[in-house]
Amino acid sequence: MKIALAHKRLALSGGTERDFYRTAEGLRDLGHEVHLFCAELRTAPPGGVVVHRIAVPPLGRTVRMLAFAFRGPRVVRRHGCDVSISFGRMAWQDVLRSGGGSHLVFLDKMKVGENFLRRLWHSVSLYHRSLLAVERLQFQAGNYRQILAVSAEVKREIVATYGVPEERVCVIYNGVDDRRFHPRNRETVRAAIKRQWSIPLDRRLALFVGSGFQRKGLERLLRVWGAERLNDVYLLVVGDDQQIARYRLRAEREFGGRVVFAGPRENVEDYFAAADIFLLPAFQEAFGNVVLEALASGLPVLVSREVGASEVLSGAMEEGFLVSPDDPAAVESQIRALLDPSRWSDLSQRARKIGERYSWNNHFQELERRLLAVAEQKRRASKS
Repeated sequence: MKIALAHKRLALSGGTERDFYRTAEGLRDLGHEVHLFCAELRTAPPGGVVVHRIAVPPLGRTVRMLAFAFRGPRVVRRHGCDVSISFGRMAWQDVLRSGGGSHLVFLDKMKVGENFLRRLWHSVSLYHRSLLAVERLQFQAGNYRQILAVSAEVKREIVATYGVPEERVCVIYNGVDDRRFHPRNRETVRAAIKRQWSIPLDRRLALFVGSGFQRKGLERLLRVWGAERLNDVYLLVVGDDQQIARYRLRAEREFGGRVVFAGPRENVEDYFAAADIFLLPAFQEAFGNVVLEALASGLPVLVSREVGASEVLSGAMEEGFLVSPDDPAAVESQIRALLDPSRWSDLSQRARKIGERYSWNNHFQELERRLLAVAEQKRRASKS
């Protein structure tokens, strides 16, 4: 097939951008002719794919977003692809991949913990009003053939918010590189990472990975970390935030060296290998690839139900659902249970099996089946 993938930005800096890039590679490796349509090129494209630049005026993010949303579909149509997939806001596409769910629901969830001025800004911002207008348009019947949701929760949001028929939305969970993220890495890097950040080798290590600490729930963890029963557990934070300096000062003042901020890291697989448990008590996270990366690395995970990837947990791993994320005592108890030395090895093996089940290879085979069906539907419609 000749497949069009559209997103405003070709980059490796964010979750959607990395998924977009990886999808181009995966469909290429399955033998398809892949064309990328982007307004910004911030990294070299994968080999063997064709890149088309969509010109947008350099007049601020609102104008750029609107220009891409309406100009993008016209440019894609001119290239006669069998099927087109958008990874963001476009007025029309064959397949709409919803990696973040409804922006309307996102803004509502983000009111938790935000101050009055921030909530007011979200309510009057021209950018957010324009984005919501495009979102309403792209979910209208006739502007898509199929919607791909990254989690069942995202599907529920779309159906409930915009009245999309359930049968038009299918769930395909993201994948994970189960060779890059693997328990065997513990043997080679665990000690080195701990030494790098002055973490005693004999102490248990909890890992938090994510940028945008408030939304990802770091504050919930910091409220727990002063508990006496966690005195022997370190927390390592990988990622960035506009307020990271403030978080660092607070950690030094309240926890000594037991909460460590490493900033963004390219070798994030080494940090998973060094850890004993992964924590993500997010307020909002449509999927959360880091959960699959933790599982593939053999880590028990403790996540809020607002994290879409929590849906892959089964069996004993369901203990990784945070029952009361805003109750420090309850969170502390669950962390200790998942770090129990008598159970940790079994939990690690179960985590790895889930990670293998959601490999990128399995993901792309399922995606290919969906795209072939849409392309066939499109061909039949053109002949009728």
